[in-house]
Amino acid sequence: MRILLAPDKFKGCLTAAEVAEAVAAGIHEVRPGADLVQVPVADGGDGTAAAAISSGYTPVEVVTVGPTGEPVRTAYAVHEHRAVVELADVVGLSRLPQARLDPLGASTFGLGVVVRDAIDRGATEIVIGLGGSASTDGGAGLVQALGASLTDEFGHELPPGGAALGQVQHVDLRRLRERVAGVRFVVACDVDNPLLGPAGAAAVFGPQKGADARQVEQLDQALTRWSRAVTTATGTDLADQPGAGAAGGTGYAALALLGAQLRPGIQLVLDLVGFDRLLAGADLVVTGEGSLDEQSLAGKTPVGVAEAAGRAGARVLAVSGRNLLDPEQLRRVGISAVYPLDELEPDLGRSMANASDLLTQTGRTIAGDWLSGQDG
Repeated sequence: MRILLAPDKFKGCLTAAEVAEAVAAGIHEVRPGADLVQVPVADGGDGTAAAAISSGYTPVEVVTVGPTGEPVRTAYAVHEHRAVVELADVVGLSRLPQARLDPLGASTFGLGVVVRDAIDRGATEIVIGLGGSASTDGGAGLVQALGASLTDEFGHELPPGGAALGQVQHVDLRRLRERVAGVRFVVACDVDNPLLGPAGAAAVFGPQKGADARQVEQLDQALTRWSRAVTTATGTDLADQPGAGAAGGTGYAALALLGAQLRPGIQLVLDLVGFDRLLAGADLVVTGEGSLDEQSLAGKTPVGVAEAAGRAGARVLAVSGRNLLDPEQLRRVGISAVYPLDELEPDLGRSMANASDLLTQTGRTIAGDWLSGQDG
């Protein structure tokens, strides 16, 4: 029996690679001869670059700036002429100093610095994983770092942040177009929000980044002005496109100014790691994430993995910190059984602290339940 271990991270606890390693250790204790393949994955948010690196991409370290301008060191993944860049590890919420939210001033400029480095090193395809953004700047910082000039009515370059877009008067794209000529952009995006209005970037996601009601209104007005300036510069209005509101409007800049293709995150990551190729001949797939719940059904890792495995005829199990889905919901998405850690350790703090050991114990259980007829 060939077993594929394809979990996502347990957020705040273990990386996807650590989850896979812990489960593999438990299976091998019971069945040391088991044919295991570890392929950590992600849903297009944090962990996307790590998944690519685990599958054989080369890490490239770069120093850039975080969402509020402080220096940060990050890494993107490269294979041939493709680079995989993860927004969350550059300008995400986790990169805010002392976790201090800055809804009006946070920027995606540092993401653009990383993309620029990849292009300068010869990348002709840039894959950007959206998710976990700390800013609502409509992707303005991203394109400024790539050469776009955003000026106010006096011709002054705009400072970073979404609030500053309320003063944008002119967008000059000449240097941006020169830099990205011949480069294809693909963006992992799992939301269909437009840029503006009650379902837009500011209204829906601004509060998660610290914006109060007044600031949400201010940001929405600023993004409206930004979209009008971009429409004037490009001749095309894409503010209502599904996904334009993703990552504080970064999806909008990717669509309108980089010509990006938006793809569901888990599907994109599975393609990056060659998942269908690895599935060939697999009898059992173990996936998982920290919490299996209603959000998981909207295209998160376990469901995406289960759908792909189902097409290949492999049975799917899941490990999780907790499981809030009923058997019928699991059956519909192709998951045969779930092994939640809270059944082993109900106390959340202790469960997180001992997650690796608990997953190894779970691996032993999986081996006993599903590999009992195999040679050990």
